[in-house]
Amino acid sequence: MQGQRPALAWKEGDVPVATRFDDPYFSLGNGLAETGHVFLAGNDLPARFGAGFHVAELGFGTGLNLLAVWKLWRETGQSGPLHFTTFEAYPMEAADMARAQAAFPEIAELAEELAPHLGETAFTLPDLTFEMIVGDARDALPAWDGRADAWFLDGFAPAKNPELWGENLMQAVHDHTAPGGTAATYTAAGHVRRALAAAGFEVTRAPGFGRKRHMTRAQRPNTDADASMEGQGA
Repeated sequence: MQGQRPALAWKEGDVPVATRFDDPYFSLGNGLAETGHVFLAGNDLPARFGAGFHVAELGFGTGLNLLAVWKLWRETGQSGPLHFTTFEAYPMEAADMARAQAAFPEIAELAEELAPHLGETAFTLPDLTFEMIVGDARDALPAWDGRADAWFLDGFAPAKNPELWGENLMQAVHDHTAPGGTAATYTAAGHVRRALAAAGFEVTRAPGFGRKRHMTRAQRPNTDADASMEGQGA
């Protein structure tokens, strides 16, 4: 795996904090519950699962979101592999990812399966196809040839990591979303919602997790002019 390693501090023993952005990788309350509320429910999963379903993500971090959606995929008896593509500029060391994941016994079994592959940029398992694209998403995403059915927009807070929330990148997210596909994020910042709307998403505000009052959900309309292009599972 290439890319600059993030400088980390640890809060409450198990929660990594990126010192570059002065922001934790997940909620100090319960990171796994946050993922379930924001990214799984926010993208209406598992109801929208189907053959070839493709999740894409901005900000891989500890791998917690991957483990949560993979667990849901397996528990709901989906056929074939879940496709998961993530964009990450500062990939964590495998040992740090494992340390963060170990705080959640609910995903311990899957974390053990994932452990030999931490640090790899691509691998395939019977029910998971994984790719990490290392580098600045502002350059990498427009060049990506895939399309996602659901996006996890999980960069650090927009005020601290604005490069992952700009209008051009939100346009690229839209353009690499299948018609009818969705995106979700923990932030309800006005400029993020406006950027998603300007890109062509239908944007709604939803109740947030924990102390966050609101979060954001977005959907690409099925009526887009290019709906005849290759759709879900790209």
